[in-house]
Amino acid sequence: MTSLILAVVLYSVARIALVAVIATVIFFGGQAVNVDVPPLVAAVFGVLIALPLGLILFKSLRLKVNDQIAQVDAQRSAQRDDLQARLRGED
Repeated sequence: MTSLILAVVLYSVARIALVAVIATVIFFGGQAVNVDVPPLVAAVFGVLIALPLGLILFKSLRLKVNDQIAQVDAQRSAQRDDLQARLRGED
């Protein structure tokens, strides 16, 4: 479970950092060409651009999170099946 939490936190931080980098590039890129881009607009475009880009750039992190979730799900299913068997009186 600890590795799942670590994987999710790492993936989330990577996605948020990507949004911040893209929004910063949009904001300061606009200033470089004398266009006033409001920070909120830069942030919105940063999110929109980072959504598909993050899926491509962080594929290995996403697959690691998916694998960890599948392992936790398998453990919970096994525990549930064991509990149901014990409740039925099967050992």
